[in-house]
Amino acid sequence: MVRFHFAFALRKKLLGLSGGLDVAAARSRCCLSAVSRRGTRPLRPAPAPANSRPSVTKMSTASKTTLDPSEMKKFQSLADKWWDETGDFAALHSMNDLRVPFIRDNLLNLNGGRKSGGPLSGFKILDVGCGGGLLSEPLGRLGASVTGIDPLEDSIHTAELHKSFDPVLNSRVHYRPCALEDIVEEAEEEFDAVLASEVVEHVSDPEAFVQCCCDVLKPGGSLFITTLNKTNLSYALGIVMAEKVMKIVPSGTHDWEKFISPVDLERLLESSECGNAVFTLWGGKRDCYAK
Repeated sequence: MVRFHFAFALRKKLLGLSGGLDVAAARSRCCLSAVSRRGTRPLRPAPAPANSRPSVTKMSTASKTTLDPSEMKKFQSLADKWWDETGDFAALHSMNDLRVPFIRDNLLNLNGGRKSGGPLSGFKILDVGCGGGLLSEPLGRLGASVTGIDPLEDSIHTAELHKSFDPVLNSRVHYRPCALEDIVEEAEEEFDAVLASEVVEHVSDPEAFVQCCCDVLKPGGSLFITTLNKTNLSYALGIVMAEKVMKIVPSGTHDWEKFISPVDLERLLESSECGNAVFTLWGGKRDCYAK
């Protein structure tokens, strides 16, 4: 059985007076997070029914590219701006007040509570599309062993440079300039958690991307996805207001046609090998179950 949990209320603590915090709050209302806890039992029994849809295999997934050249071009011009907290990535900096505790608390709840050392000591985490390390660093400070990957070498250079100012992170956070599919074979079932925060709306093949995320998860591991929901509200706030009116996010950062709804993300996870799943849209509660 697959369990889905949705939550919709807005986190009040981000309702500040500054534009950056207001946009982060707006984005959180339009964003969904998915936590998929990979099952420990085999998920592809054989033989499959004759009329069933064929499963995506690791080989076919790894042979596809999930990179979108137009998206890479957008972020190439921003590669040295990741750590400007009032600049183009101000909204992502503000979102750390939501996503870092969300990831920490879910990992601790699913794995028996706090361990010795840092709260996330002993957890091995993959941060996909890490950019300049905005999410990798705070998780490393919580004790996790974090591998951040990004296809843009300039973004990885920015991440490495910023990490060098904090000696604590040297042994905990490591970066690699590569795409997710490049490490699937060598990192199969390696990570306790995989993070794809504000990434899935920028890839060329969401299905292959989700499958790759699942391939590198350990049995019982957790997949965290945050992305903009595909609604009229997300278009109005995430594109019109943030990009065109307030100009807090660079124009052209998002393509509404590539946004994904909770239902569509649910389908992607169901068709992958991720097993049991918990979905959360930051904020009341609604539970539903599917076999």
